[in-house]
This record gives sequence, structure tokens and C-alpha cells, in this order.
Amino acid sequence: MTTPRSTPLSILDLAPISSGGTAADALRNTIDLAQKAEEYGYHRYWLAEHHFTPGVASSAPTVLIALVAAATSRIRVGSGAVQLGHQTALAVVEQFGTIEALHPGRIDLGLGRSGQRRAEILQEPPKEREPKPRRIVNGLLIPEEFSFAALARSPILKLYGSLLQQPGAQSPDFADQVDDIIAFINGAYRSEDGIQAHVVPGEGADLELWILGSSGGQSAQVAGERGLPFAANYHVSPANVLEAVEAYRAAFKPSETLSAPHVLVSADVVVAEDDATARELASPYALWVRSIRTGAGAMPFPSPEEAAAHEWTEEDRVLVADRIDTQFAGSPETVVEKLRVLRDVTGADELLVTTITHDHADRVRSHRLLAEAWAGQ
Repeated sequence: MTTPRSTPLSILDLAPISSGGTAADALRNTIDLAQKAEEYGYHRYWLAEHHFTPGVASSAPTVLIALVAAATSRIRVGSGAVQLGHQTALAVVEQFGTIEALHPGRIDLGLGRSGQRRAEILQEPPKEREPKPRRIVNGLLIPEEFSFAALARSPILKLYGSLLQQPGAQSPDFADQVDDIIAFINGAYRSEDGIQAHVVPGEGADLELWILGSSGGQSAQVAGERGLPFAANYHVSPANVLEAVEAYRAAFKPSETLSAPHVLVSADVVVAEDDATARELASPYALWVRSIRTGAGAMPFPSPEEAAAHEWTEEDRVLVADRIDTQFAGSPETVVEKLRVLRDVTGADELLVTTITHDHADRVRSHRLLAEAWAGQ
């Protein structure tokens, strides 16, 4: 069995905007946290991609990745993940090839299909279905599955989809885009009629290519069939994490990149000196998740006092239950044990943690305490 010391620990950052703060504050905090993460010994620092969210400043992750890479010297930096549905394969390779040219051997290109998924939902909204029941698997909570059917009917989703693409544009197939990205990087791209195209910068770039996924669907299938590493989202879709890693492993075929499956699993964590303090710092998370799932987009992250003032309905509680119940908030010892369970049940080769608190100093402290405890086991 692997030990915490032999299981790399990395960070996913959304550049959260706190209530009373600004996007500029959030971006400066991201640079600061990345530098601290390198000091604390984290393996990777990934930036998420979110749009139209009042509480998240990572809408241009490629720009932010370049800034973080320039402000650090050793830690790997990358995307978690590029939304391919509204970008071309060429643009992605050019952008990441440019960053890698200046920071060779340190850049991760994580790809996700949420852009394609958004287009699919607009064409055919998901139907309500019987949710998967809540269960415990060897100590790991697999909550009842959340249904996005109601959220998919929101008219704002159609507006956002139209704004993220050129008029009349169609989201290409995810697998085809991944294949084009691989071909561009390898210098092997050919059009259907045999014409070559070479990407500069980008061709020959030493990019570590990842696929991120929240279910056992196309993302897991594409990652497995192409022999790429796969990141499963326990923090986004905890009900489907086991299904996602199982589908990836079942589809896996050895490649020049990997001889065996390689899985990273994410988790929401907040660490403080003791369990009670951590729970207090994490208390606004429920209200923040509610803002996302009501279709308004992530709100500026509230303070514990602001969150405590919210009057919760039973409908609200059900809306956020799966995310709240699977957040790991506690002392270093408490969170390390929960992460060990997550690692062992999923068979994760790496773990990725994301932490949001109202005060930046608390977020930095959370990552420091976790890194020290993880390395000390």
C-alpha cells in the first residue's frame, strides 16, 4: 500500500473572490498561494476555468497559468481543466506551447468536456431520473447523486453558451479534439485530405496531457483509450467518482505516455488547528454551493458571519447536501485520515485538493498545515 509521503499532493485553485474583495485581490492571492505551495512541497498547481461567476476570477486560466509559472520555479503548473467546447485544438496548443517554451518541463495541459456538455444540455436537457442511493464504501461516503435537470432548464445557460462561442459555431466531438491536440503536439497533424499543419509554438512541447472527468462517460473513455492520465472529480461529482475511475481503468490501453492507468482524485478540504475552527472556516461553503446550483453562478465567498445569517430551507439543504457531506474539514490529523480513505478506496496515484475560505491567510494556513501533516505521516 502507498503511504501519504509516496502519494503526491497538489492544489486546484479557482482564484476565489471573497465578499468585500475584488478580482484583482483574488488574482494576487493566487500568485501568493502558488509561491507558498511551491515552498510547502506541493507537486502541481492547477487553475480551474469558470465563466460568468461573481465569486471566481479564473475565467482566463491560460493567462493565469503563465503568470503563476513566471512567479514560481519548480512546481508543475497547469489547467484543471481547459473547456474544449468553446476553443479550437489549435488555439489550445498554441497557448500552452507558448507557456511551455518559457517554462519547459513544468506545464500540465488538463482537458475537460464541460463546454461540449453545455451544448448537449442545451440541445437535449437531461431528464429527471432515480438518483443513485447514498452509501459508504470502505469508509468513503458516496452521496446520493445530484440531478442537474432543473439547472439545465435555466434560460441563462443558453445565454452563456452563446457568449462563449462564435455565432453559429458547433462544439466538435471531444475525442476528435483530443486527437487533434495530440497530433499537433507530436507534429503528426494531417487534414482529411492529407494536408499537414504545424503549430509554432506548440509542436514538440513537453506538455503533460491530462483528461478530467466527473463520470464514467466520454472523458474517462477517451483518457483510457489513449493511455492518458485521468483526474476524477470527487469534489464536483462525489456520487460518480468510483464509476469514473472504474470506467477509465476498464478502457485503458498502454501508450507511449503510460504503461498502466494513472489516476488523480480531487477533494474539497479546509484544515485548521482543530476540528471546530476548521468547521467554522468551512461554514460559508454551503451557501456558496447553493449560489452555484440555483443558477446564479458562484457568489463572492461569504464570511462565516454572513453565512450564518442565511435562513436555510429544507430545499436548500437538499440542494447542497452531497457537496457539504463530502467536504473534508478538520484538524490536520482528521483531514489526512479522510484523504487516506479517499486514496485507498479510489486507488488514486495522486490527490488534488481545493480550499476556499473567506480570508486568504486561512487558506494559506490550511494548505501549510495539510502539507506538513501529509509529509509527516
